[in-house]
Amino acid sequence: MAENQEKELQQFGKRLQDLADRSYRQNQFTFTEFLGLAQQDVFWQKEPELRAAGYRIFGGREGADRVMIRFGKPEELGYEEAFPIACIHVSPLHQKFADDLTHRDFLGALMNLGIERTTLGDIIVGEKQAYLFCQESMADFIIRNLSQVKHTNVSCEIVETWQELTQEEPRHETFQVVSPRADAVIAKVWHLSREESLSLFRTGKVFIAGRSCENNSRALKEGETVNARGYGKFVFLGEKGETRKGKRNVEVAVYR
Repeated sequence: MAENQEKELQQFGKRLQDLADRSYRQNQFTFTEFLGLAQQDVFWQKEPELRAAGYRIFGGREGADRVMIRFGKPEELGYEEAFPIACIHVSPLHQKFADDLTHRDFLGALMNLGIERTTLGDIIVGEKQAYLFCQESMADFIIRNLSQVKHTNVSCEIVETWQELTQEEPRHETFQVVSPRADAVIAKVWHLSREESLSLFRTGKVFIAGRSCENNSRALKEGETVNARGYGKFVFLGEKGETRKGKRNVEVAVYR
Protein backbone atom coordinates (compact mmCIF):
# COMPACT_ATOMS: atom_id res chain seq x y z
CA MET A 1 0.00 0.00 0.00
CA ALA A 2 2.81 2.41 0.88
CA GLU A 3 4.49 1.65 -2.45
CA ASN A 4 1.27 2.36 -4.35
CA GLN A 5 0.81 5.62 -2.49
CA GLU A 6 4.38 6.64 -3.34
CA LYS A 7 3.73 5.96 -7.03
CA GLU A 8 0.52 7.98 -6.90
CA LEU A 9 2.36 10.93 -5.36
CA GLN A 10 5.08 10.71 -8.00
CA GLN A 11 2.42 10.74 -10.71
CA PHE A 12 0.80 13.70 -9.02
CA GLY A 13 4.12 15.56 -9.10
CA LYS A 14 4.25 15.02 -12.87
CA ARG A 15 0.69 16.30 -13.19
CA LEU A 16 1.63 19.46 -11.31
CA GLN A 17 4.50 20.02 -13.72
CA ASP A 18 2.18 19.44 -16.70
CA LEU A 19 -0.36 21.96 -15.38
CA ALA A 20 2.32 24.57 -14.74
CA ASP A 21 3.88 24.01 -18.18
CA ARG A 22 0.50 24.22 -19.93
CA SER A 23 -0.33 27.46 -18.16
CA TYR A 24 3.03 28.93 -19.13
CA ARG A 25 2.94 27.75 -22.77
CA GLN A 26 -0.70 28.46 -23.55
CA ASN A 27 -1.06 31.67 -21.55
CA GLN A 28 -4.03 30.46 -19.57
CA PHE A 29 -4.93 29.59 -16.00
CA THR A 30 -4.89 25.91 -15.04
CA PHE A 31 -6.27 24.39 -11.84
CA THR A 32 -5.66 21.31 -9.77
CA GLU A 33 -8.40 19.34 -8.04
CA PHE A 34 -8.76 19.72 -4.26
CA LEU A 35 -5.55 18.57 -2.60
CA GLY A 36 -5.02 16.79 0.70
CA LEU A 37 -1.98 17.27 2.91
CA ALA A 38 0.17 14.64 1.19
CA GLN A 39 -0.42 16.23 -2.21
CA GLN A 40 0.22 19.71 -0.85
CA ASP A 41 3.53 18.43 0.48
CA VAL A 42 4.45 17.21 -3.04
CA PHE A 43 3.67 20.70 -4.34
CA TRP A 44 5.95 22.38 -1.81
CA GLN A 45 8.75 19.96 -2.66
CA LYS A 46 8.41 20.90 -6.34
CA GLU A 47 7.63 24.58 -5.76
CA PRO A 48 11.06 25.88 -6.94
CA GLU A 49 10.47 24.16 -10.30
CA LEU A 50 6.91 25.49 -10.59
CA ARG A 51 7.16 29.09 -9.45
CA ALA A 52 8.05 30.44 -12.91
CA ALA A 53 4.47 29.72 -14.00
CA GLY A 54 3.08 31.67 -11.03
CA TYR A 55 0.56 30.15 -8.66
CA ARG A 56 -2.08 30.90 -6.06
CA ILE A 57 -3.45 28.54 -3.40
CA PHE A 58 -7.08 28.75 -2.23
CA GLY A 59 -9.75 26.45 -0.84
CA GLY A 60 -12.84 28.66 -0.90
CA ARG A 61 -12.13 30.19 2.51
CA GLU A 62 -9.15 31.49 4.41
CA GLY A 63 -7.24 28.80 6.29
CA ALA A 64 -8.78 25.91 4.33
CA ASP A 65 -7.27 22.47 4.89
CA ARG A 66 -8.11 21.17 1.42
CA VAL A 67 -7.09 23.58 -1.33
CA MET A 68 -6.74 24.00 -5.08
CA ILE A 69 -3.69 25.43 -6.81
CA ARG A 70 -4.11 27.80 -9.75
CA PHE A 71 -1.18 28.23 -12.11
CA GLY A 72 -0.78 31.45 -14.07
CA LYS A 73 0.13 35.09 -13.51
CA PRO A 74 -2.77 37.57 -13.88
CA GLU A 75 -0.41 40.45 -14.59
CA GLU A 76 1.04 38.57 -17.57
CA LEU A 77 -2.17 36.97 -18.80
CA GLY A 78 -4.02 40.27 -18.65
CA TYR A 79 -7.11 38.91 -16.92
CA GLU A 80 -8.27 37.29 -13.67
CA GLU A 81 -10.08 33.98 -13.27
CA ALA A 82 -11.85 32.86 -10.11
CA PHE A 83 -11.31 29.45 -8.61
CA PRO A 84 -14.03 27.00 -9.77
CA ILE A 85 -15.26 26.47 -6.21
CA ALA A 86 -18.85 26.46 -4.97
CA CYS A 87 -20.06 26.50 -1.37
CA ILE A 88 -23.19 24.52 -0.52
CA HIS A 89 -25.23 24.92 2.66
CA VAL A 90 -26.67 21.59 3.83
CA SER A 91 -29.43 21.91 6.43
CA PRO A 92 -32.10 19.59 7.88
CA LEU A 93 -35.62 19.76 6.49
CA HIS A 94 -36.97 19.45 10.02
CA GLN A 95 -34.62 20.85 12.64
CA LYS A 96 -36.57 19.35 15.52
CA PHE A 97 -36.07 15.76 14.33
CA ALA A 98 -32.52 16.13 13.00
CA ASP A 99 -29.62 14.00 14.24
CA ASP A 100 -26.47 15.53 15.70
CA LEU A 101 -24.34 15.19 12.58
CA THR A 102 -20.56 14.97 12.36
CA HIS A 103 -18.00 15.60 9.64
CA ARG A 104 -17.83 11.83 9.10
CA ASP A 105 -21.62 11.68 8.57
CA PHE A 106 -21.59 14.37 5.86
CA LEU A 107 -18.51 12.96 4.12
CA GLY A 108 -19.96 9.44 4.21
CA ALA A 109 -23.23 10.61 2.64
CA LEU A 110 -21.29 12.29 -0.17
CA MET A 111 -19.07 9.26 -0.76
CA ASN A 112 -22.21 7.09 -0.97
CA LEU A 113 -23.24 9.17 -3.98
CA GLY A 114 -20.10 8.02 -5.78
CA ILE A 115 -18.41 11.40 -5.55
CA GLU A 116 -14.62 11.51 -5.83
CA ARG A 117 -12.88 12.96 -2.77
CA THR A 118 -10.76 15.16 -5.04
CA THR A 119 -13.87 17.13 -6.05
CA LEU A 120 -14.60 18.05 -2.42
CA GLY A 121 -12.92 20.65 -0.26
CA ASP A 122 -13.49 21.40 3.42
CA ILE A 123 -16.71 20.43 5.16
CA ILE A 124 -17.52 22.86 7.97
CA VAL A 125 -19.94 21.30 10.42
CA GLY A 126 -22.23 23.40 12.60
CA GLU A 127 -25.26 22.52 14.72
CA LYS A 128 -26.99 19.81 12.68
CA GLN A 129 -25.88 21.47 9.44
CA ALA A 130 -22.80 21.95 7.29
CA TYR A 131 -21.19 24.09 4.64
CA LEU A 132 -19.22 22.14 2.08
CA PHE A 133 -16.88 23.37 -0.62
CA CYS A 134 -16.79 21.53 -3.92
CA GLN A 135 -15.82 21.92 -7.55
CA GLU A 136 -18.41 24.04 -9.34
CA SER A 137 -18.97 21.22 -11.81
CA MET A 138 -20.23 19.00 -8.95
CA ALA A 139 -22.52 21.50 -7.26
CA ASP A 140 -25.71 20.75 -9.23
CA PHE A 141 -25.23 16.99 -8.81
CA ILE A 142 -24.86 17.35 -5.05
CA ILE A 143 -27.88 19.61 -4.76
CA ARG A 144 -30.04 17.18 -6.75
CA ASN A 145 -28.88 14.00 -5.04
CA LEU A 146 -27.86 14.74 -1.45
CA SER A 147 -31.20 14.34 0.30
CA GLN A 148 -30.24 12.43 3.45
CA VAL A 149 -27.35 12.47 5.92
CA LYS A 150 -27.45 9.58 8.40
CA HIS A 151 -31.20 9.46 9.26
CA THR A 152 -31.81 13.16 8.64
CA ASN A 153 -33.52 14.49 5.52
CA VAL A 154 -31.64 17.55 4.26
CA SER A 155 -31.87 20.30 1.68
CA CYS A 156 -28.94 21.88 -0.19
CA GLU A 157 -28.42 25.32 -1.68
CA ILE A 158 -25.47 27.25 -3.06
CA VAL A 159 -24.48 30.27 -0.98
CA GLU A 160 -22.42 33.16 -2.28
CA THR A 161 -21.05 34.66 0.94
CA TRP A 162 -18.63 32.80 3.19
CA GLN A 163 -19.44 35.08 6.14
CA GLU A 164 -22.40 32.84 6.93
CA LEU A 165 -20.13 29.90 7.65
CA THR A 166 -20.24 28.35 11.07
CA GLN A 167 -16.69 28.44 12.41
CA GLU A 168 -15.43 25.59 14.54
CA GLU A 169 -14.32 26.80 17.97
CA PRO A 170 -11.01 25.27 19.06
CA ARG A 171 -10.24 24.11 22.58
CA HIS A 172 -7.40 26.14 24.11
CA GLU A 173 -4.92 24.27 26.27
CA THR A 174 -1.81 25.34 28.16
CA PHE A 175 0.72 22.80 29.42
CA GLN A 176 4.40 22.39 30.22
CA VAL A 177 7.09 20.84 28.04
CA VAL A 178 10.87 20.77 28.27
CA SER A 179 11.05 22.45 24.85
CA PRO A 180 8.56 23.20 22.05
CA ARG A 181 9.69 20.15 20.06
CA ALA A 182 7.03 18.82 17.73
CA ASP A 183 7.04 15.33 19.25
CA ALA A 184 6.76 16.64 22.81
CA VAL A 185 3.85 18.97 22.02
CA ILE A 186 2.02 16.31 19.98
CA ALA A 187 2.38 13.82 22.84
CA LYS A 188 0.87 16.31 25.30
CA VAL A 189 -2.00 17.38 23.03
CA TRP A 190 -3.21 13.83 22.33
CA HIS A 191 -1.96 12.16 25.52
CA LEU A 192 0.46 9.87 23.71
CA SER A 193 3.54 8.08 24.93
CA ARG A 194 6.90 9.10 23.51
CA GLU A 195 6.98 5.98 21.33
CA GLU A 196 3.46 6.62 20.00
CA SER A 197 4.39 10.19 19.15
CA LEU A 198 7.58 9.11 17.38
CA SER A 199 5.63 6.51 15.40
CA LEU A 200 3.52 9.25 13.83
CA PHE A 201 6.67 10.84 12.43
CA ARG A 202 8.15 7.54 11.23
CA THR A 203 4.98 6.64 9.33
CA GLY A 204 4.63 10.04 7.64
CA LYS A 205 1.48 11.05 9.46
CA VAL A 206 2.64 14.46 10.73
CA PHE A 207 2.26 17.65 8.69
CA ILE A 208 3.43 21.04 9.93
CA ALA A 209 2.36 24.18 8.07
CA GLY A 210 1.05 21.94 5.30
CA ARG A 211 4.30 20.04 4.77
CA SER A 212 5.24 16.50 5.75
CA CYS A 213 7.58 16.44 8.75
CA GLU A 214 9.77 13.50 9.69
CA ASN A 215 11.97 15.53 12.03
CA ASN A 216 10.38 14.88 15.41
CA SER A 217 12.79 17.29 17.17
CA ARG A 218 11.72 20.25 15.00
CA ALA A 219 10.85 23.27 17.12
CA LEU A 220 7.35 24.58 16.53
CA LYS A 221 6.89 28.23 15.65
CA GLU A 222 4.06 30.45 16.80
CA GLY A 223 1.06 30.27 14.47
CA GLU A 224 2.00 26.96 12.82
CA THR A 225 -0.73 24.40 12.20
CA VAL A 226 0.09 20.78 13.06
CA ASN A 227 -1.93 17.92 11.54
CA ALA A 228 -1.58 14.30 12.64
CA ARG A 229 -3.52 11.77 10.62
CA GLY A 230 -6.00 9.90 12.75
CA TYR A 231 -5.93 12.50 15.54
CA GLY A 232 -6.79 15.94 14.17
CA LYS A 233 -5.01 19.26 14.17
CA PHE A 234 -3.93 22.10 16.42
CA VAL A 235 -2.40 25.54 16.08
CA PHE A 236 0.70 26.23 18.14
CA LEU A 237 0.07 29.58 19.84
CA GLY A 238 3.58 29.92 21.26
CA GLU A 239 5.44 29.92 24.53
CA LYS A 240 3.84 31.62 27.54
CA GLY A 241 6.75 31.83 29.92
CA GLU A 242 9.05 29.50 31.83
CA THR A 243 8.59 27.67 35.10
CA ARG A 244 11.06 27.82 38.00
CA LYS A 245 12.28 24.38 37.01
CA GLY A 246 13.09 25.54 33.48
CA LYS A 247 10.13 24.02 31.66
CA ARG A 248 8.23 25.98 29.01
CA ASN A 249 4.56 26.87 29.28
CA VAL A 250 3.05 26.55 25.80
CA GLU A 251 -0.45 27.18 24.47
CA VAL A 252 -2.27 25.40 21.66
CA ALA A 253 -5.68 25.65 20.01
CA VAL A 254 -6.96 22.11 19.37
CA TYR A 255 -9.56 21.35 16.72
CA ARG A 256 -11.73 18.24 16.87
